[in-house]
Amino acid sequence: MSDADDFELYRDDWGIPHLRAPDPLRLAYAQGRATVLDRAWQLEVERHRSQGASAAFLGPDSLAWDRFARQSRLDDTARRCHEALDPETAAWVGAYVDGVNDGLARGAARDERFTRTGHTPVPWEPWVPLGIWIATHILFAGFATKLWRERAARALGDEAATLFATDGPGAAGSNGWMASGDRTATGSAIIAGDPHRIIEEPGVYQQIRLACPEYDVVGIAVPGIPGLAHFGHTGTAAWAITNAMSDYQDLYVERLRPVAGGSGFEALGPGGTWEPVHRHTETIAVAGADPVEVEVLETARGPVIIREEGADRTLSLRYPPRVRRDLGFAVLPALLRARTVADIDRALDGWAEPVNVVHAADSEGGLLHRVAGAVPLRDPANRLRPVPAWDARHAWQGWAQTPSEPVQGFAVMANARGIASPLGVEFAPPHRADRIRELLSGAADWSPGAMAAIHADTHLASAEPLLALLPSPEGLSPAARALRGRLLAWDRRMDAGSTDATLFAALRAAVVRRFAADPALEGLAGPPSGPEVFHPWLYLLPRIGYALEGLLRSPLLPGLDRAAHVRAALEETAAAGAPETPWSEVHRLAPWSALPDPDAVWPGLGGDHDCVNATSTVPGFTDLCGRASAARYVWDLGRREDSLWAVPLGADGVAGAPHHRDQLPLWARCELVPVVTDWARLTKEDA
Repeated sequence: MSDADDFELYRDDWGIPHLRAPDPLRLAYAQGRATVLDRAWQLEVERHRSQGASAAFLGPDSLAWDRFARQSRLDDTARRCHEALDPETAAWVGAYVDGVNDGLARGAARDERFTRTGHTPVPWEPWVPLGIWIATHILFAGFATKLWRERAARALGDEAATLFATDGPGAAGSNGWMASGDRTATGSAIIAGDPHRIIEEPGVYQQIRLACPEYDVVGIAVPGIPGLAHFGHTGTAAWAITNAMSDYQDLYVERLRPVAGGSGFEALGPGGTWEPVHRHTETIAVAGADPVEVEVLETARGPVIIREEGADRTLSLRYPPRVRRDLGFAVLPALLRARTVADIDRALDGWAEPVNVVHAADSEGGLLHRVAGAVPLRDPANRLRPVPAWDARHAWQGWAQTPSEPVQGFAVMANARGIASPLGVEFAPPHRADRIRELLSGAADWSPGAMAAIHADTHLASAEPLLALLPSPEGLSPAARALRGRLLAWDRRMDAGSTDATLFAALRAAVVRRFAADPALEGLAGPPSGPEVFHPWLYLLPRIGYALEGLLRSPLLPGLDRAAHVRAALEETAAAGAPETPWSEVHRLAPWSALPDPDAVWPGLGGDHDCVNATSTVPGFTDLCGRASAARYVWDLGRREDSLWAVPLGADGVAGAPHHRDQLPLWARCELVPVVTDWARLTKEDA
């Protein structure tokens, strides 16, 4: 629909693309083209993951995901949602896809991974951005946690279903905070925060600027998706989101029977009626191995994602995009045009997937704190565990109203219970949210730089319950007694240079391992069953690691001798010696990559899972960090040019390029770089 002469590409000193075009359609084209020039490999990986075809060039390690993508019908759902788009939004998404397709060959030529894997890209279909969005967020609501609750309830009793409740290993959280103008030095609102995700290489977020006569917006995009869904600043209005931790996906226990005289199935529906089941087979190509055939089944509830004939277990997944044929993509161009909080609020009334808590502000003093997204109304039991498909009580009955709250002084969103509580079951512990509120309450003259410093806070309030169980000095070995005194005197900060933080992490890991080996939890200790893609939710050790604070206090599991385990763990940690090892030497970044570089050296970090600087480990398993801030931002509504941002790696997704990892050292220290808005300070580049 266009060519490179229809837009201008500029870059700042960090290689961040600034795009200018004559109209929104050509700007969407420019965004697609510029993104694929920088990130062709990443876009192709995400495109094939959404289609369940990544094993064709990534090999057998990707087969488990591809099988899930096919069985949950991600690509077909994207196609249906695209067919339901209004013509204007479809044209806008199509312009982005045209830009990707026109730049795909050039972008692929920049990246040796295409040659290494033998992968040759082909043009995108119009619905690919929707498919990437669905694949990125299908596990966001954590429906796999219902599999864990079912397992816990069967092993320990129904009352233990939520015993391990916490922000689990597969969930994605965020920090977000907003100060109104009467709490800032400039008199204008400031929004700040950081989304927490699995850190990937290339990064999952992209800093970008999108300008045309209708609008001029800076923000953080998801590569492969047009516009700025999560974080943006239009000059007079800005928005940011966190995961609302809402429950909006259900698992149904299905009863299937073969169709007489045929090769298909019927499923038992509400009222005892047998209903037809869609069935077909697909073949997954696997690099270096034989192709794999996958059976795809779909009942009236949704696609069958688990079918274990030997265990007589069949589960279907019901998720809003497949039911509604809507992701809320019409909201994306509307956000770019927003000038006020009211504009943002109206736009977000149409949001669907995923469900987010939103902060927004404008230069006139408007403030917004609300939930946006599609949450079904249904029986409370649906939220906890798989429910019987044949029981009409568990059918969806419309859609919940999304709550909002007035903002007085400041607002905080950090995945804890709060504004979204009526819509969810499990939320993050309150420590990050409480700590941000405490810091914000300490001043009334906040500046962008001071707001940025909050990102670096390493206070670990969740350490207290474990430290409170340290035994009295009597009867301890001299080494354990000394370690006890040192930990009790520790300032509870997981600073990068802290050796006490390293010792605390070692004690915590020892406690987690001892809990996991306790006979009281023996029924959960075996390897998970079912599809491999759900295993991160189903291993006992990580579940204990993330839920340790609650397990230390829970009245359940009376046979678990917590005090004895903590005492033994203290002696174990002391006996191992107390090397003066800074936390950052063991707590190093370990990003995911579709093709890992075995020679890559990644920085050490401060922080921990429950710190504002949320650099998550898996306690008891590893001190390495796989999940952390996938971007950081500070939006100043007084002067947009005083805003700040950073990503874990850099603007360019090509290894060895000047801007591939140039932000990494700053990000590791929780430092941000300025948002540049003066076109005269940018360098024009051939697009």
